[in-house]
Amino acid sequence: MPFESPDVELEDLLELAATGKLQLPDFQRGWKWDDDRIRALIASVAQGHPVGVAMTLEVGGGGSNFKPIPIAGVDPASAAKPEQLLLDGQQRTTSLYQSLYSGRVVDTKDARDRRIRRWYFLDIEKALAPNADLEDAVVSIPEDLVVRENFGKDVLTDLRTTEKQCEAGAFPAWIVFDSDATTEWMWAYIEADPANKDRWKEFHKKVLKEITGYKVPVIRLTKDTSKEAVCTVFEKVNTGGVPLNAFELLTATFATADFSLKDDWAHRQERLHRKPVLRSLESTDFLQAISLLATGARRGDGLIEPGSTSCKRRDILRLGLEDYRRWADPVTEALEWCHQFLAHEHFFRAADLPYRTQLVPLAVIRVLLGKDADVFATRAMIRRWFWCGVLGEMYGGSTETRFARDVEQVPAWVRGGRREPGTVGEAAFYAARLLTLKTRNSAAYKGVYALLMKRGCLDWIKDQPMGLATFFDYKIDIHHIFPKAWCDKNGVDADHRESIVNKTAISFDTNRTIGGVAPSKYLEKVEKKSGLEAAALDRVLETHLIESSALRADDFDSFFQARRAALLELIADAMEKRAIDDAADDAAEAAMFEPQAEDPEDEGALVSELPAA
Repeated sequence: MPFESPDVELEDLLELAATGKLQLPDFQRGWKWDDDRIRALIASVAQGHPVGVAMTLEVGGGGSNFKPIPIAGVDPASAAKPEQLLLDGQQRTTSLYQSLYSGRVVDTKDARDRRIRRWYFLDIEKALAPNADLEDAVVSIPEDLVVRENFGKDVLTDLRTTEKQCEAGAFPAWIVFDSDATTEWMWAYIEADPANKDRWKEFHKKVLKEITGYKVPVIRLTKDTSKEAVCTVFEKVNTGGVPLNAFELLTATFATADFSLKDDWAHRQERLHRKPVLRSLESTDFLQAISLLATGARRGDGLIEPGSTSCKRRDILRLGLEDYRRWADPVTEALEWCHQFLAHEHFFRAADLPYRTQLVPLAVIRVLLGKDADVFATRAMIRRWFWCGVLGEMYGGSTETRFARDVEQVPAWVRGGRREPGTVGEAAFYAARLLTLKTRNSAAYKGVYALLMKRGCLDWIKDQPMGLATFFDYKIDIHHIFPKAWCDKNGVDADHRESIVNKTAISFDTNRTIGGVAPSKYLEKVEKKSGLEAAALDRVLETHLIESSALRADDFDSFFQARRAALLELIADAMEKRAIDDAADDAAEAAMFEPQAEDPEDEGALVSELPAA
C-alpha cells in the first residue's frame, strides 16, 4: 500500500476543499462539530499546535471507486472533479474551511444541540494579553453580527461594520487567507487609533502568521490502494486511541514525590461511590474542584477573588502535591454533602443526574461556604442557582469558564452581593422546549422528572410518595401516561407522544398494570389493584399534575395542554422566573433543536410484551 507523507500548507488544503479537488468518500459521516469545538480548533491552529494528521486517497484507482461528496459548505454545482478523497480529518478540515476560508456564516450547533449560525472573530486584546489562552480570544458571533442580552432587548456587541469591528478589536477570522481584505482591515484598524499600529504588528506576528503559515501533515494513499485496504484504514483511523487525561499525567508527576495519586483516588472513589448519585463522578471532576480552590486566592470570608479561579487542563497539570493534600479532604466531604443536597432535590441515581459536571462547582461552593451552606436562606439561594443551571441547560458546553464564574459569584451573592450569578441571570426556559424533552439525554428532562417527585407525587397503586425511602424498592422510573401503543393507534405524533409532558414517575408495578391500553381502561385496573376509589385515585393523579377528567375521557389534547401549563408553573417555581411561552410558535422553536431518538428505558421497553387487556 504505497503512500506519501507531505506537509501541506493549510491554505492549500482549504483551497482544494473549496474547489472540490478534495472531497469525501460516500461512506463518511456528516460534519457535526459544535461551536465550542470549532473555537478550540481555531485556537490550536493560531498557536501553531498540532491538530492531527489528515489522510487522503488519490482518485483513479480501484480503491477510490466511491461516490464523492463535497465538504460541507461547498456548493456541489461548482465543485470540480475530485483529485483526492479525505479519509481522516473531515471534522477538522470542514470546521477550518467554513470558519476561516468560505467567507460564509457557519452552520453549527450549541451545547444544547440547538442549530445556530455563527461568524468567528479573533479578539486582539485577549490574544495579546499576558499568558493568554487563545481559546478565550476566539469569539463566535450570531449571524447578524450582533450580540444581545436581556432576551434580545439590549445590544451588547455590534460588529456589523468594519468600523465597529476595529473599535472592538475584533478581527474577522474568515478573511485571514484573503491578503487584500486583511490589508484593508488593518489600515482601518490603524486609522481608528494610531496606537493600534504596534498592536497590529504584535497580533500579526503572534497569531495571523501562525494561521497563514500553518502546515498540516498529510498521509496520501496512492491510487494503487485497494478498496478493502481503504475500508480497513478508515475503520482504524476513526477508532483512534484514548489520549492520556489530566489525572493520568498528574499521577506521573506526583509519583516523583513518592505519592500515589491513583491509590489515593481509588480510596476516595470507593467512599464516594457508596452514594448512588455520585457513581458517575470521574477523577478529573475531583481534580477540577481542587484546581478551582487552589487557583483562587481564598479570603477569610469564604469568598475568592474574581478572575483568580480556573480549572482548565493546564491549571490541573500545574497543581502541586501540596495543593492536592490541602484540598482533597474538604472536596471529598463536600461531595458527600452534595449527595444529601441532591437527595433533597430528588436525584437518587447517577443516571438521573442532569449534569455530572455541575457537581464540581456545587462541591466547591460548599467548601467555600462551609456549614453556612445548610442555613435555610443560603440553601434556598444555592437551590435556585442549581435549578437555573439544570432547567436553563447551562452546563452543556464549555464548562470550565462557567465553573470559575459560579464559584466566584454564588458565594458572593449568598454573602450579600446584589448581583445574581450569571448562571441565574442568563438562564431561561422556553415553553417550546417541552416538545423536545424526550429522553434522558436532556438535562431539563431529568430535572422535570425530579421536580415532579419533589413536589410529592404519589405512586398510583401504592399511594406512597417517591422519596429516597421508596425510590429503589418500588423501582421508580419515568414512563408514558398515554401509552405509546394507544398514541400510535390514535394518531398522536411522536413529538407529543414522547414529550416529558406525556411522562411521569411511577413504580414498576404500576407501569405493568397500565400496559398499552387507553387511560380510561387502565385506570379501572389501577383502581381494582390498588383498592382506591375513583375520587381517591383522581387525587393521586393530581399530585402528578395530571387532569384526571381528561385522562378518564381519553382526551389527549386537553390532557396535554393542561399538563403543559402545569409543568411550566413547576419550572417557574424552581427557577423563580417565568418560562418564555409562545404556544403559537412551539413547532418552529422545537424545530431548532436536534431531534432525539426514543429512550429505550421508557415505558415501551417494559410493557411492549405485555398483552393488551
